[in-house]
Amino acid sequence: MSDPRIQKLAQVLVQYSLELRKGETLFIRTSPLAEALNQAVYKEAILVGAYVDIQSQVQGAQEIFYKHASDDQIDYVSPITRFVVEKYRAILVIDGEYNTHELTAVDPARQARNRAARAEISNLMNRRTANKELNWCYTVYPTHASAQDAEMSLTDYEEFVFEACLLNLDDPVAAWTAEGERQKKLIQNLAGHNKVSLQGKDVDLQLSIQGRSFEEACGKHNFPDGEIYTSPVEDSTNGWIRFSYPLIFDGKEVQDVELWFEHGKVVKEQASKGQELLTQSLNIDGGARYLGELGIGTNYAIQRFTKNMLFDEKIGGTIHLAVGMGFPEVGGKNESGLHWDMLCDMSESEIRVDGDLFYKDGKIVGLLP
Repeated sequence: MSDPRIQKLAQVLVQYSLELRKGETLFIRTSPLAEALNQAVYKEAILVGAYVDIQSQVQGAQEIFYKHASDDQIDYVSPITRFVVEKYRAILVIDGEYNTHELTAVDPARQARNRAARAEISNLMNRRTANKELNWCYTVYPTHASAQDAEMSLTDYEEFVFEACLLNLDDPVAAWTAEGERQKKLIQNLAGHNKVSLQGKDVDLQLSIQGRSFEEACGKHNFPDGEIYTSPVEDSTNGWIRFSYPLIFDGKEVQDVELWFEHGKVVKEQASKGQELLTQSLNIDGGARYLGELGIGTNYAIQRFTKNMLFDEKIGGTIHLAVGMGFPEVGGKNESGLHWDMLCDMSESEIRVDGDLFYKDGKIVGLLP
């Protein structure tokens, strides 16, 4: 018997996250390992009256591609991919990993080159999202590979995922809607401010949010969710930050990343593991060394690090910065083929906004003047 929470998840994704309507087009990119959720989502979308197309990954295909493709193939952007991003009303990605370390032995330069080739598509997707022309959502289906990364049994990991998605509640949509209202109050509190200072054991950073808005994250684009985020003024970031949590990117683990910023740009980068991947990623294009995002995690129900940024960047008591592509809907102007989220523990740190204390030791402490 299938878990009833899978059916509930399908309903939330189709009706709440994507807000799918009769006659709209939906493209689903998924994994065969997510078969139960694939079927449930497909049925929900058909019942809504949508037109649905599905693309399913092939185990090992990415490794084969990066190890054996010619430079021309690395640079190629599929017209099907372009068409989907240009024309579809909704895109749903369901990640279900066979092996989260499949790309460990792949040359990071080839991955960086392919990411640069796809920059135009990434930026187009961002613009259509900002213009309310495209609804997209990314979620994961619990698999043995992800459970092993999180150091859990599959059963425990499934419970972790469903709990983080609020699917154990009678009405998860009401809960996510209420979370969105709480986040909007925080966003209103930050409106009209300028200088942000982050100070602590792993951070000494200053940046500007002048003219930028924050966006609430309550299950529309990521599921589960739980953050507020913005794109800092592109040339405003100065200082240093260390990301104490390991970073997982393109199937590889990068550890102890430190970045130094001057006038918005990363002028020095360092990692104890994965230095080559870090540097090559930051060099893929002119926007990759600038910040595209500052996010503050607000989901205190997620209490543990799992090596999956979908969950980890939402952890209450953390912030994340993303180098690369910014968000036009909040005023971001940085364009890049890169958007790499990096997680920083703020349990012994503070954030001041225009000199006033906003956040201390992992908690938002009060309203700003």
